[in-house]
Amino acid sequence: MLLTLVSFIVVLGVVVFVHEFGHFAAAKLSGARVEAFSIGFGKLFGIKRGETEYRLGYIPLGGYVKISGMVDEFMDEEGGIKGEPWEFQSKSTLAKVFMISAGVIMNFILGFVIYTGITLFEGKPTTDPSALIGSVAEDYPAMEAGVQPGDRILAVDGVEASTWLAFRDLIRERANQETQLRWVSGVDTMSATVIPREEQIVEDEQLLSVGMIGVGPRVIYQPAGIGTAIVTGAQSTWNILDLSLQSVGMLVKGEASVSDLTGPAGIVYLSGETARAGWISFVSFIAFISISIGFLNILPFPVLDGGHLVYILIEAIIRRPVSTKVKLVLQQVGMALLLLLVLVVTYHDILRFFVG
Repeated sequence: MLLTLVSFIVVLGVVVFVHEFGHFAAAKLSGARVEAFSIGFGKLFGIKRGETEYRLGYIPLGGYVKISGMVDEFMDEEGGIKGEPWEFQSKSTLAKVFMISAGVIMNFILGFVIYTGITLFEGKPTTDPSALIGSVAEDYPAMEAGVQPGDRILAVDGVEASTWLAFRDLIRERANQETQLRWVSGVDTMSATVIPREEQIVEDEQLLSVGMIGVGPRVIYQPAGIGTAIVTGAQSTWNILDLSLQSVGMLVKGEASVSDLTGPAGIVYLSGETARAGWISFVSFIAFISISIGFLNILPFPVLDGGHLVYILIEAIIRRPVSTKVKLVLQQVGMALLLLLVLVVTYHDILRFFVG
């Protein structure tokens, strides 16, 4: 439990710090004043250095950078927009876009750098096409049946499975069905009856229900130079963004629900699991969360960075500021809806990861 908690703090701490530092650095480069730089919400303690108070909050679920003259959920209606040159509202449209998007950009860069670094260190991963087992997940049918890494699958319900894709497809078709599995472990031929667990995955922009027994293919790592590592890092980053975009599309079309999302409780659980799997899995998880949170923040929703970008775009078009009162109302409504979503997702996370 302690490892899980520490891992979660590290994951969220790194991702939030990088995101907020992006806003902070962009504001400084744009000549705007930063009143507060906070990791976490609430105020556990703070240190004032120059014009900025650096804070540590007691709610470790995010952070924020308070830029002078910017209307957000932390600013009351009487807040000080006075037209000073160092205020957010006094900056050009380009500077505003830079300050708001810098956090997301830093999240994407962090993910890209991590994936690139892992490829340089470990090599470019390729999947072994044979039906060799590379990994076995705990508490899944395969582990309960005695399947181990290095074993080779022979057949599923009497159907030969000499390649990984053939084996995978046969298992996917048998969700919640008794399935006879035959494999080689060392010099022994083994067999057992398993019941593939029904789970949902996103594939080709569709949400599919498939059978899974908790195994992964053997991964072969080929030495990679800096060029290959950069390309692989970019591809990995794009794959996560593409998956996130598909997930949002399915939510909008009603093909998925909020119960399919993963929130803070899920991140707590997965932080511990990836930490136990080794440092590469853990660092890869940080990259995944960084890119995912970056994508989430760029969505055009009040409170999120994307919502602020919408205000900036509207103001650029109409050539005057959107009413402070309107912004405040939208920010507060957005915050309430976001908190409600977090509560609902957390409830389903607890059922999925800690109860079920």
